[in-house]
Amino acid sequence: MSFRIGQGFDVHAFAKGRRLVLGGVEIPHDLGLAGHSDADVLSHAVCDALLGAAGLGDIGRHFPDTDARYKDADSLDLLAKVVAAVQEQGLSVANVDATVIAEAPKLAPYIEDMRNRLANCLNISADRVNVKATTTESLGFTGRREGMAAMAVALLSEMP
Repeated sequence: MSFRIGQGFDVHAFAKGRRLVLGGVEIPHDLGLAGHSDADVLSHAVCDALLGAAGLGDIGRHFPDTDARYKDADSLDLLAKVVAAVQEQGLSVANVDATVIAEAPKLAPYIEDMRNRLANCLNISADRVNVKATTTESLGFTGRREGMAAMAVALLSEMP
């Protein structure tokens, strides 16, 4: 059996008047994230990890911010399209591990819901998806509460 590993990273600035969506979960907060789509940094990082592992480029290549079709798009819909593209390559998702980097809001109450929504979209069980949150101890742009970042690693395997 052959395996492929990919990593993804995404960043979005905070913006007033936007919803905060992470892993498909809307989180109560006074600021959302700026972006062409719903700016879900977690889902975007997972997309890039999957695309990287499959050798299919990056999220910007598949869903450019210059394309009106993706304006305010639900990032879980984009992730589902990425999963379909991965499967077209004869690959399946074995597992995903992701980290959201932000000072606020506290994400612990939403982690399981994010995990379950991502797993559902990835067509795998929730025990194969891990979502963590951390801060940068008040350092850098996330520490100054200017935005959020997310990192993800994905393992793909050849489909049987």
